[in-house]
Amino acid sequence: MEKEKKIEEKFEKLKKITESDRKRKEKKADEKEEINELTDSLQHLQAEFENYKKRIDKEKQEFVKYAKSDLIVKLLPSLDSFELALKHTSDKEKFIKGTELIFAQIYSLLESEGLRPIKAIGETFDPYKHEVLIKQESDKEEDMILEELQKGYMLNDRVLRHSKVKVSKKIIKK
Repeated sequence: MEKEKKIEEKFEKLKKITESDRKRKEKKADEKEEINELTDSLQHLQAEFENYKKRIDKEKQEFVKYAKSDLIVKLLPSLDSFELALKHTSDKEKFIKGTELIFAQIYSLLESEGLRPIKAIGETFDPYKHEVLIKQESDKEEDMILEELQKGYMLNDRVLRHSKVKVSKKIIKK
């Protein structure tokens, strides 16, 4: 009887081990299934993100391609005025007057878009706004702008083109 009891105890232990093993295997299977689901979700999310990036790049290219259209539409009347002026080149006074009007028309349009000239003559040299082409001895203060060789422009707060200038340097006495 004692032998039967020991066999029964061993059988119960094996039963518990088997049950525990079965539960562990079920848990592993559940974990694998969850990992597979998460992997699938991640792959779908990555694919969606790639598609999003491609769509944004395409929209950006479209925006850049047509961003200038508003300005071009505003410039068309000036182009028409040029065409009209060129038809009347025989009368030089009218041609000059027309050209001046066209200049004013274009300049006004660009100003309304945020363009403004950079002040130069009589100003102190500023490397963020001016580019020195010539240094000339002068009795004026060092680095004063004596002459503007090419006008510089800013668009809102950004320099589009630096003013090309001639600046003063101290007269060296020997």
